[in-house]
Amino acid sequence: QVQLVESGGGLVQAVGSLRLSCLASGRTFGSYAMGWFRQAPGKEREFVAVINWGGGKSDYADSVKGRFTISRDIAKKTAFLQMNSLKPEDTAVYYCARGRRADGGKRVEEYDSWGQGTQVTVSS
Repeated sequence: QVQLVESGGGLVQAVGSLRLSCLASGRTFGSYAMGWFRQAPGKEREFVAVINWGGGKSDYADSVKGRFTISRDIAKKTAFLQMNSLKPEDTAVYYCARGRRADGGKRVEEYDSWGQGTQVTVSS
């Protein structure tokens, strides 16, 4: 089992930037995809971004393409989400998750370990 701890959330003005981090414990961080999801009040948890086990392939939700960048440092067992040009509609609790496979997907069911989440609030 892996434990995931997110950090880096906070309050930022629109068009500002934040960088989220997700620190993993356990030996198998580098063998699985890592994903970021978010959940706004009253809404379903939604996919944001995913990066494969080696870091060479990534995918994004249409709503964040061109603004967010996912990356990972296998040696440091950390995944990142760089968020630029933030909008008020990006406000949510952001979760990192470990995929069940080396190549991740966009569905919640494709992930088996989740962090506790970090709040991101974007003011207009």
